[in-house]
Amino acid sequence: MKVCHVITKLELGGAQQNTLYTIRHLDRRRFAPMLIAGPGGLLDEQAAALEDVPFETCPHLDRALHPARDLTALVDLTRRLRAWRPQVVHTHSSKAGILGRLAAWLAGVPVIIHTVHGWGFHPGQGAVRRRAFVIAERVASLMTTQLVCVSRANAETGAALRIAPLEAFEVIHSGVELGRFRQASGSGALRRRLGLDGRVPLVGMVACFKPQKAPLDFVAVAARVAAARPDAQFVLAGDGELRPDVERAIAEAGLRGRCHLLGWCREPEKVIGDLDVMVLTSLHEGLPRVIPEAMAAGKPVVATAVDGSPEAVLDGQSGFLHQPGDTASMARDVLRLLADAELAHRMVEAGREQARGWDIDEMVRHQERLYERLLADRGGLRRGSLRVDTHRGEDSSSSLDTP
Repeated sequence: MKVCHVITKLELGGAQQNTLYTIRHLDRRRFAPMLIAGPGGLLDEQAAALEDVPFETCPHLDRALHPARDLTALVDLTRRLRAWRPQVVHTHSSKAGILGRLAAWLAGVPVIIHTVHGWGFHPGQGAVRRRAFVIAERVASLMTTQLVCVSRANAETGAALRIAPLEAFEVIHSGVELGRFRQASGSGALRRRLGLDGRVPLVGMVACFKPQKAPLDFVAVAARVAAARPDAQFVLAGDGELRPDVERAIAEAGLRGRCHLLGWCREPEKVIGDLDVMVLTSLHEGLPRVIPEAMAAGKPVVATAVDGSPEAVLDGQSGFLHQPGDTASMARDVLRLLADAELAHRMVEAGREQARGWDIDEMVRHQERLYERLLADRGGLRRGSLRVDTHRGEDSSSSLDTP
């Protein structure tokens, strides 16, 4: 079965890394994967190194809205798909999701799947722009054999906005390489790099420096924690458009020398493994992989309660959740975890147990079953019960209320 994945850009993010992992690990006895992406991604070299996977870049496929370029990208995608003739097209991210599904429909692809790794619209957008995205998703859903979400929250949002009925969505949570993060716990690699010993409290976040992740809120949390704990150190692993603002905020908070910017992080386990507390300040999410990664590494989490995050961390059990922007409450709970070893230990143990349900290899197997089932059905947008895959071995036809 020829399966073509289409994604807007192979940047260093969860959706992109999960897509590449899926492509690498599909059973080659049953599937022949291929990949199309827009140009300029940090992971392009990794994709090109996959010897048995055709990888092509679509020059005009990018995030910005530009009617002429988008039309050119649509024509280009349609031409490539007609030439490759895949049985399945699986799209990821908003722009590739819209154009890729339309191109697959025009090319006569039998099965068209789209995974929502977090919707392209969010409360921070203007009403007109947000409305345009919703309408585009509604239209694209009519050409979709199966909609997949990485969180139940995203499925509920899609249904509430009438993109498709709730029963049309299948939930497949993002997977994590559990062993990789378990083995890195307490490795000391990051602390040695920074010249810190094991007794120094270390608080960090792994995220792109873009508005969605609110890295300036992390600096605000760090400033509050630093005022109460003069011995604490902080790390931000990532980069992006807000880096100048982050650097300025660190200087204004008096955190130079205490808040370390690590740049793009290709081995997040070496960062997370040495933290005492993992923080995530996102304003909106699909389902952030960094939370189960931290739990697998035995780290308590303080995060914002947005979209799929409450599905990844149980508030008060494996971490603490707060409303976006509530940096005072987040700092308070970071301080609690640094001061109370017993509390931190309880959350670590609960998180390790919970992380067992996020095995990335089971995520791949579930996608394989999905491809085969849909190609056998050759149906339109499915109207069966919502399917939820939590990687715990439960029946994939379980209801939305499955824990």
